[in-house]
Amino acid sequence: MGSQIIVALLEGLALGASLIIAIGPQNAFVLRQGLVRRHVGPLVAICALSDAALILAGVAGVGSLVNSSSSLFTALALGGAAFLAWYGVSAVRRALSPSSLGTERGEGGSLRQAITTVLALTWLNPHVYLDTVVLLGGISGRYSVETRAFFAGGAMLASVLWFTALGYGARLLAPVFRRPFAWRVLDSIIALVMFAISARLFVEGITLLSARLNA
Repeated sequence: MGSQIIVALLEGLALGASLIIAIGPQNAFVLRQGLVRRHVGPLVAICALSDAALILAGVAGVGSLVNSSSSLFTALALGGAAFLAWYGVSAVRRALSPSSLGTERGEGGSLRQAITTVLALTWLNPHVYLDTVVLLGGISGRYSVETRAFFAGGAMLASVLWFTALGYGARLLAPVFRRPFAWRVLDSIIALVMFAISARLFVEGITLLSARLNA
């Protein structure tokens, strides 16, 4: 039993890390906030708690509901596409008039704005549900009821470790981002990521909507 628990924990940790550690809207936002050192603690906590809720939902079997609900996925895809496009435009505007790190520390939104943004970036992305709820939830079914909780715990631990490292480790890059050019590059990359994901979500949403209308 002990070896099964260790295997479940390590597999959950490895799979959770592989899904979380990728260039995406949520990670890009946390990285940027970490660089300017604004609201890092609350944002890291929200990201980790959101992942924990999604992982628990998947282990509890909600994944099948999400996977079968084309209406829910369509709404999330179109809503997420619109929000990410707006965020991408904001990144373009920042890239066109970059600031140094010293200036950036005095800028940025309030805590409420930061929380609203990270919640939208997290919960309006339907692929978060497919990756975290459906995929992790499906794989957790391979384990017995006794060890399933450790698989989920491993995935949650990966989320906590990653967002903590991303948010608080970003300050190590502070010397680089004292130059406006570095911010221009970062915001340009963020804009490209946002527009690419937005376009993909829009196409998927329109495709699903057309299929429903033609059914």
